[in-house]
Amino acid sequence: MKNVIQLAHGSGGKLSHELVSAVIQPILGNPVLDQMHDAAAVCIQNTRLAFTTDSFVVKPLFFTGGDIGKLAVCGTVNDLAMTGAVPLFLTLGLIIEEGFSLDELERILHSMARAAGEAGVQIAAGDTKVVEKGAADGIFINTAGIGAIMEGVHISPLNARPGQDIIINGFLGEHALAVMQDRHGLTFPASLNSDCAPLAGLVKEILTKVPEVAVLRDPTRGGLATALNEIALAAKVGMLIEEEALPVSTEVRAVCDILGFDPLYLANEGKMIVLSEHKNTENILTVLHNHPYGREARVIGKVTSQPAGQVGLRTAIGGIRLLDMLTGDQLPRIC
Repeated sequence: MKNVIQLAHGSGGKLSHELVSAVIQPILGNPVLDQMHDAAAVCIQNTRLAFTTDSFVVKPLFFTGGDIGKLAVCGTVNDLAMTGAVPLFLTLGLIIEEGFSLDELERILHSMARAAGEAGVQIAAGDTKVVEKGAADGIFINTAGIGAIMEGVHISPLNARPGQDIIINGFLGEHALAVMQDRHGLTFPASLNSDCAPLAGLVKEILTKVPEVAVLRDPTRGGLATALNEIALAAKVGMLIEEEALPVSTEVRAVCDILGFDPLYLANEGKMIVLSEHKNTENILTVLHNHPYGREARVIGKVTSQPAGQVGLRTAIGGIRLLDMLTGDQLPRIC
């Protein structure tokens, strides 16, 4: 690792993983932090809670299908949901650049209020700071969230076991390409929008029917391939994904073919990976297919015993391609 921070350290990929594991965790590590999940699971007076924090620096602030406010609420709510928690409260920290439009600030706050209403959470505390012009690129948002982990639910990346099915709830890569379009003034198909959405309600429905789900993870920065690698490394298992089963829309595939992107590494903001025993798959898919955020859900592969810590993709012609974590940064400032 070089001795300075690079933009790719914020990509959610290999350099992000190295920054956390080689620099941050050795200094600040403790049994709670070392869970390395989307949110920390803690127990306070016999009550199991999930606790998380996130910061949002997306550029541009407004994009097709969402904005930084909606993104902040959905991203925090989804991190709580990935631990099997029902989100309850969020905090809101605003770092605003001098000269920022009050009209745009109100637009962002209204968007947050709508997203919080859909997710069933309250913004319970906050803080506002103003910095000099040129010091914050408009506005940055920091959030924290707390939720109650559902009874009988024990979600952890360490629960991945050979034989489990790997399920995704819909199309990949839409968020990254929606942001790219508006950042660079490109014209993509009108149907291509960010998938930014709060998944807590859908997760609650799944866990109510199948509380023994093993792993949940939202493939945000770094995309599906990076998220699967993180789980495989944590649980010391292998994974085999079927290329022909991957849900990639015609629009995303066409844009990726033109620009040279791989949808497996594109960021998502309304998608989740579900790992569970095969006997539960039909029930999980039934819940997903009956929900607006899961209608394109499908099984995309299986957890295997070997090679431990690696993810393979069986291609359409029958070969096996190893999938690594994202290297570099396909598109920075994505969330």
